[in-house]
Amino acid sequence: MAKKWVAGFLLLSGCGIQEPAQPESELIEEVAAELDVPWSIDQSGDVFYISERPGTIAKIEDGQVEHQQVILAEPLSDMSEAGLLGFVLKPDFDESRQAYAYYTYDKDGEPYNRVVVLESSGTLWREAEVVLDDVCSGNVHHGGRLEIGPDKALYVTIGDASEPDTAQDLGSLNGKIVRVNESGDATVYSLGHRNPQGITWSEDGVMYASEHGQSANDEINIIKEGNNYGWPEIGGIEKTDGLETPLITSGANDTWAPSGMVWHDGVLYVASLRGETVLEIDIETLQVSKEIEGYGRIRDVFSDGEFLYFVTNNTDGRGNQAESDDKLYRVKK
Repeated sequence: MAKKWVAGFLLLSGCGIQEPAQPESELIEEVAAELDVPWSIDQSGDVFYISERPGTIAKIEDGQVEHQQVILAEPLSDMSEAGLLGFVLKPDFDESRQAYAYYTYDKDGEPYNRVVVLESSGTLWREAEVVLDDVCSGNVHHGGRLEIGPDKALYVTIGDASEPDTAQDLGSLNGKIVRVNESGDATVYSLGHRNPQGITWSEDGVMYASEHGQSANDEINIIKEGNNYGWPEIGGIEKTDGLETPLITSGANDTWAPSGMVWHDGVLYVASLRGETVLEIDIETLQVSKEIEGYGRIRDVFSDGEFLYFVTNNTDGRGNQAESDDKLYRVKK
C-alpha cells in the first residue's frame, strides 16, 4: 500500500510538492485503486464492499479489487448523479449474504428511486426483494444514503428530486429521511430536507445528517424523529417557529457539498465533494476543520473503530481524475 504522511495536506512524491523534514503524526495509506465512481463503503471482517454508481460492487480483499456484477430488476438511470448509490450490508451478512442498496432507474422515460435487498452469490449480486419503490426522482437531488441505526432499523435519505415543495409534502417521500423497521414497515422519520447524503450516530445515540444547501449554506443537522428541517421555507441560519435550524452550516459564501458521515473516536467526520476534504467536527465546540485535503472529491467516510477510511470520487464526471482513481484510503487517527 502506498503511504503518504499528511497534516491536512497531500504530500505526493514526483508532483513538485516537497515532503517535510519531520513527518507528521498522521499516516494515510492507499488501500485500493481503480474504483469506478464509488459511492458507499461497508466492511465484513477484513473485506470491503463499495457500491459503484455504474452498477457494480467493488469487493476489496488484501488490496485487490474485484468489480462484481449487480443484476437489477430495472435499468439504471443515466441522469446526472444517478445510478447505484447507497449500500449497506445487513447485520447478519455473514449468514444471509444480503445487503440493502439504493438505485435510480428509468420507467416510462422518467427517473425513480428504489431501495432493494441484494443477495450475493459468488461474484454476482442479484436484486432479491423490493423495500421501497416508485419514489420520484429528477435530474439531480436523489439523496441515496443508507445506514443501519442503533435500533437495527434501516434509514434512507431521499432528496427533493429538484422539486423543493415535495420536502414539505407528507404525501411524498421526497425531501425526507425514512425509517424502515425490521418487519419492512416504512415511515417518514424527518422532513424538510433538500438533498441529504449522509447519516450517522454518536456513541450516545444522537443522529446526525449532512445536507446540500442551495449553492452554499450546506448543513449538518441533529435529526430527531418528527422534526421538520425547513426546506424550502428556510435555509442557512434562518429561524422560523416549528422548523429546525442547522447545528452547523458552511456559510452563505462557502460550499462543502457534504456526503457520507461517520462518528470516529469521539469526532464527527464528513466527506466533502465540492470542498474536496474530510471535515472534522468537534461537536462540543462546533469547530470545523479540514483535516484531509488534496485528494479531490470525497464521497464517503467509514470507521472500523480503529482506522478512519475515505473514498475519492474523481471519476464521477465532476472531478479532476488522476491516474488509478478512484481510491480507498485508510487514516490512522
